[in-house]
Amino acid sequence: MLRIAVSTILVLLCTTSPRAAERPNVLFIFADDQCWDTLRATGNDEIHTPNLDRLTRQGTTFSRAYNQGGWHGAICVASRTMLNTGRHLWHAREIASTLKSEWIPKKKMWSQLMNAAGYQTFFTGKWHVKADPPKIFDIARHVRGGMPKQTDAGYNRPLSKTDTNWLPWDQKRGGFWEGGKHWSEVVGDDAVDYLQIAQADVRPFFMYIAFNAPHDPRQAPQRFVDMYPAEKIRIPASYVPKYEHEIDVYGIRDEKLAPVPRTEWSVQVNRQEYYAIITHMDQQIGRILDKLEESGQAENTWIFFTADHGLACGNHGLMGKQNMFDHSARVPFIVCGPGVEKDVRRNEFIYLQDVMPTSLQLAEAAVPADVEFQSLLPLLRNDSTAQPREAVSGAFMMTQRMITVGTDKMILYPNIGVSVLYDLAKDPEELHDLSDAPDAAATKKRLFRHLLNEQKSTGDPLDLTQSFPELG
Repeated sequence: MLRIAVSTILVLLCTTSPRAAERPNVLFIFADDQCWDTLRATGNDEIHTPNLDRLTRQGTTFSRAYNQGGWHGAICVASRTMLNTGRHLWHAREIASTLKSEWIPKKKMWSQLMNAAGYQTFFTGKWHVKADPPKIFDIARHVRGGMPKQTDAGYNRPLSKTDTNWLPWDQKRGGFWEGGKHWSEVVGDDAVDYLQIAQADVRPFFMYIAFNAPHDPRQAPQRFVDMYPAEKIRIPASYVPKYEHEIDVYGIRDEKLAPVPRTEWSVQVNRQEYYAIITHMDQQIGRILDKLEESGQAENTWIFFTADHGLACGNHGLMGKQNMFDHSARVPFIVCGPGVEKDVRRNEFIYLQDVMPTSLQLAEAAVPADVEFQSLLPLLRNDSTAQPREAVSGAFMMTQRMITVGTDKMILYPNIGVSVLYDLAKDPEELHDLSDAPDAAATKKRLFRHLLNEQKSTGDPLDLTQSFPELG
């Protein structure tokens, strides 16, 4: 009787194309709540991110990557729904409203499209999309929700320099500490283990590695927190005790993490813990990169690193991401891969969700006609036919809108009829509202026209002409 090893049969069954092994692997690493300005390599000399810095040296960094916003307080839900469906903000909301978490989506998601193209698909970490990862990935481990449970001691703190009731390394608090391990370490373990499994499969792999860090509760081992003495943390230039406009965000959970009005000490401690959990996550990313190189698969792997949105963490009197300032709408975005220029910074506007069609093109898969984000390959390859975006826009519920064209940026607050204007070239931290400048009215009208066009593209239902007739 002819005997064939089970492993051989599995390999034969998994082979979808004789060219499958020639296509590149895709490693997607996703952070949660990580602001664009949190990498040492891109200018933040307070933070330690040796492994993310390593990626910036090995590849290309897009310095103007944005998220389009959210339809409720959990911005990550909108960001991840856009990412996995390829649809712009309000179109993604329509899809989300038709999905149930236990269903396999009728509309094929990113992982399903990669799988159909012949990729073995793997997921670990934070999901937060209305679909069931074990049903749409070949392998899914430790699927996490939006955030872990935490005690009330994680909020409204610290009240003073003697307030040490809540400590990031206290495992008794639970949160990201589970069974003696931090969730970031579990994600690192899962990814390292899978890379060994992937070597036994002839298919290229698609890895979706989603950390919950640096989302609150901002917990990390003590040695990481000790790297950042709170009293030495710089206060952001845009620090104020409370944002000047009443934009109805202080009742949102994120804003309750620190006292209102803000104190400089509470901001320093929150930023201390923010930096610590990022550095701890960076260590896990280093483990994954080391294992990738050890496995011999690095040379044929494209690596993408980004985050679902940023975080204020003390800027503008805010702590959360429910605002349209760059610290909350803009994210780090790094690409490494065969032929990608090394140690290069690019300034074109992109959305973080552009990674989805980019990976589909790498997989030689057809990009569905209803995918609205753009592949980055023409830019990365310096293709003369590339058409960079002229503008990026953002939205939060029906209460905030943003448009940036070039370096001119306008934020609108429809409920109170307020618009603010910034020149990001001269004022990257958005400190000076130029609304009283001589040419402000003309600039705002020009930006408003761009925003109306962006609203059509994203399916935005809000009629801004009612709140801002002077801009029409």
